[in-house]
Amino acid sequence: MNQEKPSRGGGVGHSGNFTPDGHRSGLLVSSLISRFYDPRVESPEPAARTRGPVRGAPHAVTVGADGARVVFLRSTGPHDPAAGLWSFEVDSGEHRRIADPTVLLGTGNTAGAGNTAGAGITRYATDPAARVAVFVLAGRLFRADLVTGDVIEVPVVGSVTDARPDPTGSRIAYVSDSDADPVGPAGATGGSGRDGTAHDGFSGNGPGGGPDRDGSGKLRVVHPDGRDVLLAGEDGDITWALPDPAAADFGRDRGYWWSPDGQSILAARTDRTRLPRWQYADPAQPQLPARSRPYPMCGGPNAEVTLHLLDLDGGWVDVHWDRETYPYLVSVDWSDGGPLITVLRRLQQHGLVLSIDPRTGETQVHAELADPRWVEPIPGTPCHLSDGRVLVGGELAHDGYDARCLFADGTLLTPAALYVRRVVGRLPGRHTSPDLLIEASDGEPSEQHLYRVRTAASSGGLDAVRLTSSPGWHVAAVGGAVLAVGSATLDQPGVRWTICRDDTELGVLRSLAATPAVTPRPTLQRVTDRRLPSGVLYPQSHVAGRRLPVLLEVHGGPGHQQVRAERAGWLARQWWADAGFAVVIVDNRGTPGVAPSFEKVVHRRLADVLLADQVDALTAIAEKHPDLDLDRVAVRGTGFGGWLAGLAALRRPDVFRAAVARDPVTDWALLRSGYAERFLGLPEEGGEIYPHHSLVEVAAEPVTGSDQLRPLLLVHGLADGAVPVAHTLRLSAALLAAGRPHAVLPLAAGTDPDAATVLRAELGFVRQALGPLG
Repeated sequence: MNQEKPSRGGGVGHSGNFTPDGHRSGLLVSSLISRFYDPRVESPEPAARTRGPVRGAPHAVTVGADGARVVFLRSTGPHDPAAGLWSFEVDSGEHRRIADPTVLLGTGNTAGAGNTAGAGITRYATDPAARVAVFVLAGRLFRADLVTGDVIEVPVVGSVTDARPDPTGSRIAYVSDSDADPVGPAGATGGSGRDGTAHDGFSGNGPGGGPDRDGSGKLRVVHPDGRDVLLAGEDGDITWALPDPAAADFGRDRGYWWSPDGQSILAARTDRTRLPRWQYADPAQPQLPARSRPYPMCGGPNAEVTLHLLDLDGGWVDVHWDRETYPYLVSVDWSDGGPLITVLRRLQQHGLVLSIDPRTGETQVHAELADPRWVEPIPGTPCHLSDGRVLVGGELAHDGYDARCLFADGTLLTPAALYVRRVVGRLPGRHTSPDLLIEASDGEPSEQHLYRVRTAASSGGLDAVRLTSSPGWHVAAVGGAVLAVGSATLDQPGVRWTICRDDTELGVLRSLAATPAVTPRPTLQRVTDRRLPSGVLYPQSHVAGRRLPVLLEVHGGPGHQQVRAERAGWLARQWWADAGFAVVIVDNRGTPGVAPSFEKVVHRRLADVLLADQVDALTAIAEKHPDLDLDRVAVRGTGFGGWLAGLAALRRPDVFRAAVARDPVTDWALLRSGYAERFLGLPEEGGEIYPHHSLVEVAAEPVTGSDQLRPLLLVHGLADGAVPVAHTLRLSAALLAAGRPHAVLPLAAGTDPDAATVLRAELGFVRQALGPLG
């Protein structure tokens, strides 16, 4: 047998190697690819490229407030990773490329090695009318006139991470990590990796977070005459105008907001000096120093977040609320009227919606949010309606209701049958007041549709009109009477963006993405008495009556839904199915889209509820699909799903024969406070809750028989800033000490975890554990 070397940039290792019956053998992880390579299985690329926007597909769509223009990001095709800035002129139907990152950076072909354009423009910001856009490339600031198409580089101080024009389009605020002298096109500082994505290291939803930037954010404003003025900034572990470490746990990705008149800015100041510092190093590059970042560890101190109203002439007003009781700043809105904020207590079971007086900084309570489990605000709320009322998202959980709804000053606006997911914006009203445009589900959680909701008071009762008809997942952006609708279904590849006005189609945002070679056709159904959403995917060449081993793909994390009626989510799974598996997906309780009680029953008992749902659903699905061989079941997941996959193999070896855990969370006590405490509470108050959810603790339990030994493959990035490799190292040590079979596949920085060689290694591992697939 010839062993294949690991791909450059990756590494391999082994510990407690195994045979299919759970006993030890001498198989190395590095041999998995070559030993179990099957020439009949095509390369997983490009279907395996599941992370980030699809190359060549429109995304990040914005509609100007007057409906004259639609702005979006798109690369030039499936082989171009660098997205540029484009516009669609509504009246003429013209597509215009506004900004090409390869031209602006002078890097030529972004597909070549060493390019600095990277993913191109990853985010941008416009004025409300979408006449001006600003964006960041390689730490450099650019301003685009969306009317003329002219793009200029703006001289800045240091390296820029977040930039936004004021509502008039005349000034630009940006966050810099330096107070050095201004630099411009000839001497711009910064490098690749910033890409205009504003983050403080905790971007991304889920138990981990993104890579950190260990700098002091400083808020600066560029005026029309070119003056670059420092508005706020301090040194050390105090940042201005950046999202704080807990912001990503609430879906907030910014730290400052312009006033509607463009004369002041509401900015967050984050003091991280109380936080412990974690060290991150790449063992594959020992010549590089470790990165240090403040980390809000579960049960420990949090960053102190304050808000301040900063006038452009130097005036300063502090915002006052009870920060000791309500330390979490969840959301901020300053589009109409005065600023509105949502704040939560540390355990997130009680919150307040507050209005701010811009003159004094004093706050007034508009609404209280309470839930004995946790409060889950609706994105897009709170905000002011045109009549001055405050729109708030909440839940109805009494008198037979179990709904996620919208309220205006306490008055219910949406029918109880709707599960409201997001408030998109406003549409011209059919009555006296503008209507709301929302994304919501109605009885079928695998589908999301657009609804027009009346806000004007009426004796006719609640009024929500569905605007989309085809089964699938629909999203939107709105400006004036113009609506951009992004539709993804099981019958079409990708997302189709349609531009409409008053039910009339005006055009389509052209997609330059490749059409996938496979057409997944999952069977979606609700199973068990809990009506758990599920999906089953067979090999394209499957013949009824042929028994198939089962691959259960899990995430299971609160706030994350897998079973959706859109093709893109099933492409990578089809590769696994065509390798000889029946791929099964289950949205256990805790996932959104069904009802608040369905989501929140997992409070402080995630491990028991999630694992029971996955096992029960698997049994119920097999009754409907007799070709599934439940004697050969493997489970695979990433992040939170990696934790659930490991838990499944350790706690239910009678069901699962093997597990692949990618970047797994193994010890909840190592997670961020805002995420872990929401679901499990404080460690010091939870008794055995945290140990009960720890894979390290489960792995250390004594092994009383060989039937408890199930092989586990741990795949982890050595320089992962989201879920540190310490999680896998601690679990591996516990598994080794207990004599439990497992293997470790470490990935050095820069290794694509979805690369063909990594996926083939996982496939080889599963095949060896389950035996021949037939």
